[in-house]
This record gives sequence, C-alpha cells and structure tokens, in this order.
Amino acid sequence: MRLSIAWLLAAVLGVGEARAQDQVYPPGITKDIQDAIGRGLQFLSRSQANDGSWRNAGGYGSYPATMTGLAGMALIASGSTPTRGQYWREVRQASDFLIKCADANTGVISVAQEEGRSMYGHGFATLFLSQVYGMEEDTLRQGRLHKVLTKAVELIKNSQSGAGGWLYTPDSGGDEGSVTVTQIQALRGCRNAGIVVNLQTISKAVAYIKKCANPDGSIRYSAGSGGEGRPPITAAAVAVLYNAGAYDDPIAEKALQYSRKHIQITTDNTGHHFYSHMYLSQALYQRAGKDWDEYFGKMSAWLLRQQKKDGSWDGDGVGTTYGTAIALIILQLPYALAPIYQR
Repeated sequence: MRLSIAWLLAAVLGVGEARAQDQVYPPGITKDIQDAIGRGLQFLSRSQANDGSWRNAGGYGSYPATMTGLAGMALIASGSTPTRGQYWREVRQASDFLIKCADANTGVISVAQEEGRSMYGHGFATLFLSQVYGMEEDTLRQGRLHKVLTKAVELIKNSQSGAGGWLYTPDSGGDEGSVTVTQIQALRGCRNAGIVVNLQTISKAVAYIKKCANPDGSIRYSAGSGGEGRPPITAAAVAVLYNAGAYDDPIAEKALQYSRKHIQITTDNTGHHFYSHMYLSQALYQRAGKDWDEYFGKMSAWLLRQQKKDGSWDGDGVGTTYGTAIALIILQLPYALAPIYQR
C-alpha cells in the first residue's frame, strides 16, 4: 500500500513533528484528533519520572512496569523510536528503566515491592521492549535487549500452566484470561522482532483461550470457571487470536460479534471501559472495512470529549497514565507505526 508523505514523515520524525510538516492524515484522522494526540503525548512526556518510569497514583497501586510498558507503547505508536522521533528520549529512558527492572536470574521484569501481580507488568514490559528491540540501532544496546527478552520469553514459557494459561505471578501455577492475553501478545511481539519463541507455548495459549469460550461467543474468566463470559476478556481474546494468526477462526468471529454487542462506546457497561476498547479497537482495526470506520469515528469522538485540559485521560479509575496510554494507542492505530498493531 502506498504511504502518504505524512505517514513517511511520522515514521521518521514522530507524529507530532510530522503534523507541522504536512496536513495530510491517514483515513479516520482529523486535525482535532491529531491535536488531541499531541496533547496526550505531551502529557506523557511531562509525567515521566527521572528514572524513565511512569507510575500510577490511583487506588490500584503504582505498577511501574505495567505503566511504563503501556506509556512506552503509546509513544512507539506515535512513530518515536529509541533513536528518532519527537519522543525518542522518553522511549530510550523507558526502555532503560525496564531493562534495569529485569531480574537476571528469573527473567521477570517487575518492581517487586510495587507489583504484587508481576505477570501483568512482565507482559506489557516485554511487549514494549520487543518493539524497541526491532528499532534499536545501537548494537550493544540491542544485545542487552536480546538478553533481557530471551530471559523474559523463557519465564513466560516456564510459568505457563498445565491448561495453557497464566496467572498473576510466575509461580502461581494457575491461569486466567486477562493475564494470559497479555503474555500471548508479548510472545507475538518478541517473535515478530526475531526473538526465539517456542511455538508450542503459543499454541497451548491459543487453545486455552478457546477452552474459555462459551456457545454465545463470550470468553470466561478462566478455563476452569463456569458461567457467563466477560466482555473485556472477550475483546482481549479476539485481539490476541488475531495476533496469533487465527483471523478466520469461528471462535474469534463469535467472540468479536459478542464484544461488539456487549461493549458500548459512550457508556461504561463493563467496569473496564478503557481496557475493553484497547483490545476491541485492535481487533476491529485488524479486520478493517466499514465496521472499523464506523467504530473509530464514534470512539475517537467519545475520547476527545473525555480528554482533560492537561492532555490526559483518566481510565477506568486506575489513573491518568493508564487512561492516557490506552486512549493514545486507540487514536493512533490508523497511523500503523507500532509493528504489533499493524495489519
């Protein structure tokens, strides 16, 4: 597909600088949306700590590995890399922080005293670092990233449950949907970047998601639990099934239709509104066509109404780092600059 001058500039300079050079936007993006993106990126830049991290100030704990991974992905989605783009310094500092958080023995990427459920942070951090690894130009830094990511993938493999999923900590021995989808996407990011990933690990994880499927298309909390499925986990399951290449799988199709029916745009009817749309948006973007166009038009309009004066979004009551990162990931999907989110 032929890229516009704006997209090429965005890939080299970052979305913010490209905007000043050219006013041609990808389909679905308007000047108002781009201005909102710019304000959100500036908020993340201002709120990054001196050590390169982002931490949450909400009632759910600080979770620095999780928040740094999410915020880093929002910057990557703007076209910034560890060496280029408007926010290259922030990307580099974030990757340095997460590299320091990687345990040399176990491979887990976490700040132990701040993250009781370390596998969430490990998954989001691994995903972000996998994107950085593919963009890093310094061979020494790339070597450090390769070592960290290889250990991170090994940890994910070794902590997979017998059923094929993951739970909150590496030694839990159990499994549930939200942690599992985070690990699958991290593995996919690593594999795409050239890190060796055991394909059996991914196959078992995909099979686990399918075990959680109900006849109505919903995905349950875990393979061992009964009852109704959960819309947020269902949307996340669709996105990672697509990441794993299961585009035509009937379970993925039913799960997507369930998600579209049960996840509203302007009303939080799930309790995890931003989380739900982070994954539903990815799934619909992958499918493309009229459904995506209609969804993005409504979702972007809603997000613009929710943005605060300082450029932030407060997502799901978790905090502004979380909300801003997810809003930016959604709004920047049409630019297709983050490899893991590309069609």
